Amino acid sequence: MFKAADLPDTVPVFPLPGALLLPRARLPLHIFEPRYLAMLEDALKTPGRLIGMIQPMDVPGREGNGLHVIGCAGRVTQFSETEDHRYLITLSGVSRFRVVQEVEGFQPYRRCDVSWDGFGRDLGPTEKDECFRRSDFLNLLERYFSTMDLSTDWDTLKEAEDELLVNSLSMLLDFAPEDKQALLEAPSLATRRETLITLIEFALLGGAGEDLIQ
Repeated sequence: MFKAADLPDTVPVFPLPGALLLPRARLPLHIFEPRYLAMLEDALKTPGRLIGMIQPMDVPGREGNGLHVIGCAGRVTQFSETEDHRYLITLSGVSRFRVVQEVEGFQPYRRCDVSWDGFGRDLGPTEKDECFRRSDFLNLLERYFSTMDLSTDWDTLKEAEDELLVNSLSMLLDFAPEDKQALLEAPSLATRRETLITLIEFALLGGAGEDLIQ
């Protein structure tokens, strides 16, 4: 387990729209662009093997993409090389961070000076959600999966711990990048669960026809 003192002041960042990594969760990634292959190679040489996932954003008056202020760093815990020299990796979420400034340099990928202040909970034990009404949530989720024509292993979902259930759904469900960012920035598991419920209810309302939107 990481301690605050182990976290570096600078991390390589991977701006990927819609990709969400949360503390204590796992994100599979397919790495094939040369700049991100270089990023992976350099990350594997460091003790923490950390890569920061972050949402890009348009900034008026600036060429290219800016970055959201808050991202989440993950440790490379699994990787395998394909026959055509691409990599399949898994990032295990460690902690969120706040971007202080982007670092200029000669690397082909982007790096940022970051602050880990305010995210001490991310390095702690699994979060609990004492107000989680699981039965109501699963009923809502069943409606959502049915409406969106999705399938899942319901037995596994029902047995998952609160944090694993909420965070996995936050990462996997098809929400807009700004919605993913809201889920990332939620200060607690309960807040993230409330945000997730709002997003699911909004999707159901929008997908149920104009008659419901008055």
